[in-house]
Amino acid sequence: MNPHSDEKIVDSWKKNVPQWTAAVRAGRIESRKLITDKAVVEAVLSHSPESVLDIGCGEGWLIRELAPRVSHLVGVDAVSDLIKQAEAGGGGHFLVASYEAVARGAIKGVFDIVVCNFSLLGKESVETLFSAITAFLKPGGVFIVQTLHPMSAIDMPYIDGWRDGSWAGFDSNFIDPAPWYFRTLESWMTLFLANGLQIQEVREPINPKTHKPASILFTGANKAMHATSA
Repeated sequence: MNPHSDEKIVDSWKKNVPQWTAAVRAGRIESRKLITDKAVVEAVLSHSPESVLDIGCGEGWLIRELAPRVSHLVGVDAVSDLIKQAEAGGGGHFLVASYEAVARGAIKGVFDIVVCNFSLLGKESVETLFSAITAFLKPGGVFIVQTLHPMSAIDMPYIDGWRDGSWAGFDSNFIDPAPWYFRTLESWMTLFLANGLQIQEVREPINPKTHKPASILFTGANKAMHATSA
């Protein structure tokens, strides 16, 4: 297996389901507790959605968090054991499917919001998913992406490309870290625009301890719908 590939990402997550579930549910990830969980929840709820599709939902924490405020919630992930954890936690409907399968129509229906929270780590799978996103959005719907801030590459070349993974800051139970595909800010924006999505908003949640961005959060809308409404 190629150590830098979309397939390797999924393989790594399959090996770390219990460790990840425990870390999330015990609140052991400081950046999430301090900043990023709240940032994505606020971004989603600011649109007062009635329906949300969470792609790369993991063990389902975001679905559970939104459940008291959103009536129709669907979570999808490529890792079946993560979906089992999500189903056990409840809050919505869950489905096992790769991003490629989602793009081919594994998910039925349209939604007020499609959200990907730190779940766009690959290259080809992410590009394939982006090509299909507008088909899942209702008129006026938005696509929200929270991901690693491009400033995370400040100590490495600022060019698109694969990076080795790391479980730094996690306990020793985590194994075989997943690689990830770094994109510059320009590349992220191009990915939205090239797939019919107009960027409505960019947020940079700041870590109150380091005073540096903890993430970057994009909100994109269907350009065709936007043009029609205009």
